[in-house]
Amino acid sequence: MPIPDFQTYGELVYTLPERHLSIRYSTLILTSIGPTLAKLEGQVTFVGDVVLDVWELLDLDAGRILHYSYEVYRAGEKILWYDPFEHPHMPELAGTFPHHKHILPDIKHNRVPALSISFERPNLVFLIEEIEHDILPPSPPA
Repeated sequence: MPIPDFQTYGELVYTLPERHLSIRYSTLILTSIGPTLAKLEGQVTFVGDVVLDVWELLDLDAGRILHYSYEVYRAGEKILWYDPFEHPHMPELAGTFPHHKHILPDIKHNRVPALSISFERPNLVFLIEEIEHDILPPSPPA
């Protein structure tokens, strides 16, 4: 699914807390910055003191993300981030070029392929599901 029009993408962004109970609140704001460009920025705060920091530049006419930065913090410490900066000298990242994920322990230099990140479709739902499944503490049984 390509990036939808401004209104539809706004609906996706602004209804995230309703669809994901792990979200405590969101400060994400989608802003038009021209006839076809938009910017999404802000934070999604989860239970367990986990925060997703989001920045996207969108070309709504082309239905794609032009640039992004996604950072995840736990208790104020950055534990991972995604970016599309090119690292052509790293053949292990070629399969998802230029998308990759920085992970601990050496977060600046430890990069792995970002299999589900794309310029061609929304990334937010994947990021939230990754946080829910891989980072948040398990929910206690009901």
